Amino acid sequence: MYTLYCRIYQRILKFISSCLTWRQPQLIDGENCLHELVPLLQEKQVQRVFIVTDKGITSLGLLAPLCESMKNENIHYIIYDDVIPNPTIETIENAVKMYRDHHCEAIIAFGGGSPIDCAKAVGARIAKPKKTIQQMKGQLKIRKETPFLVAIPTTAGTGSEATLAAVVSNRDTQEKYAINDHALIPNVAVLDPVLTINLPPHITASTGMDALTHAVEAFIGKGNTNETTAYSRDAVQLIFENLNEAYSNGSNLVARQNMQKASYLAGLAFTRAYVGNVHAIAHQLGGFYSYPHGLANAIILPHVLEKYGETVHKPLAELAELIGIKQSYCTTEEKASAFIEEIKKLNTMMEIPSQVNCIVESDIPLMVKRALQEANPLYPVPQIFTRKDMTELFYKIKL
Repeated sequence: MYTLYCRIYQRILKFISSCLTWRQPQLIDGENCLHELVPLLQEKQVQRVFIVTDKGITSLGLLAPLCESMKNENIHYIIYDDVIPNPTIETIENAVKMYRDHHCEAIIAFGGGSPIDCAKAVGARIAKPKKTIQQMKGQLKIRKETPFLVAIPTTAGTGSEATLAAVVSNRDTQEKYAINDHALIPNVAVLDPVLTINLPPHITASTGMDALTHAVEAFIGKGNTNETTAYSRDAVQLIFENLNEAYSNGSNLVARQNMQKASYLAGLAFTRAYVGNVHAIAHQLGGFYSYPHGLANAIILPHVLEKYGETVHKPLAELAELIGIKQSYCTTEEKASAFIEEIKKLNTMMEIPSQVNCIVESDIPLMVKRALQEANPLYPVPQIFTRKDMTELFYKIKL
């Protein structure tokens, strides 16, 4: 009965989703395209900008050219660089105060998924000043225009520059959850591969696998559309063609640009088709241990795909053919298994472990409970996991 309830909920949500207006960010992409942003801000008559980033970005000087351009055009800006991985409610509230104190009118998110998520949450609080972050948890709790938002990713993985989600961590409760609302889709996404050139190999690896997880979960789920299916396929193909090169030769701008495109397409796919049990588990690792999200997804993905069994053989076989696995495998099951093996090979090549080394056994029951609450009934996964299924997975990924 519970499975039936979940499926009915998901079908209703998919129908409602098809009736909504889905905007995409205005896309600025290509080598050194960052310089195109200031003229756009002038066109929008933006005078006071709030920049959300982290200390790693500011220490590397990546913001300097943009700040200099804004200064030359008399666009005032203030930088908030206290964002931490898995941004917390406290981090967001401190940023909201600074935004208000400086009377800003637009937000630029500059960095990986954490600064972009933080910036989205700041926009949500500005739009809904009487609602707390906790009260905005879940679906469509904002429904009001947020400040003009520009997302400039410096990694190629989260796809947050294309999505309606802001992922937030609550340190007090060890929760990690999403605020989902169309108002959070950035107005502009700037994909400049030059910004990712100095990305360390291990970050290139984990963020790239994050993008692959988004694309695969969107593709195999029951919430996909013709459009999201096409986005997922294109993203998977780009990742298998370019991630190895981006990891091994970080200065290859073509590979970097293709990975940015893949991340963006995967973001477009999962923001409508949703993710699945991989993310439900990964969010618990982030909430309990601040475990890096992309790394968690990379480790968990093959385990969950194997657990799904025959429910994903057909879509995974399609992806196997897409990346060139054709000749040696005859059956759908064999092709699906071969695709999972290719994911494992990618992980091994990039020195990503197969298990997580920080899981405390006594935490597993609560993590299982929260993972199931996140996944069901919202995520249109190929198979509704039981408590037993989820518990087995946590023990499988535990080192």
